[in-house]
Amino acid sequence: MPEITAVSSFSARIVERLSVGATSRRERVIHSLDGLETPVHPDTLAHTGADLWHLLQKQVPDGLDSVDFLLGLDAGGILPTVSLAGAAHLPYKIAWKLHLPLDGAVRFSEPHAMRTDVFAYGIAPGQQIVIVDDEITTGRTLADLTRRLHEAGAVPLAAVCLVEDTTRGARDLLTDLGLPLVSLTTIEGAA
Repeated sequence: MPEITAVSSFSARIVERLSVGATSRRERVIHSLDGLETPVHPDTLAHTGADLWHLLQKQVPDGLDSVDFLLGLDAGGILPTVSLAGAAHLPYKIAWKLHLPLDGAVRFSEPHAMRTDVFAYGIAPGQQIVIVDDEITTGRTLADLTRRLHEAGAVPLAAVCLVEDTTRGARDLLTDLGLPLVSLTTIEGAA
């Protein structure tokens, strides 16, 4: 019989990046789901998704019954997107740094990355979308995505993240765009 492992609570912290490029941030948020320091048990992934779903339902009670899909950002947003999709029983898509000849392309920018162009595909007018990422610092990437989704006629309902850096104004930026931000935990980075 397999051993039952207790699921630890979610945690996050900031570490210094080594060998960073000129446009990259000098720090990185690491957290319980990224598998950098310790292995991640599947139960942890499932429990984290359930926690995110309960927070989203509590903080954004209207419109969640009409969500068409979750839109996760590569690469850090994949795990929280999959865990939230499992808990909410919602389909998901992932936005990739791949420029492909696919319909419904929405191009947006991740300004602090080495490769700044990101693409979401199959976006159509009227689709109701919840955006998912692992961390939010400045909010500039999600703000640009929100603007581009609106231009395509889609309706971003909320943004969900594992970790929110509260020192860089992301929440205010997204609120000004009418996008509620739901975060599992917060940290205070170096402003």
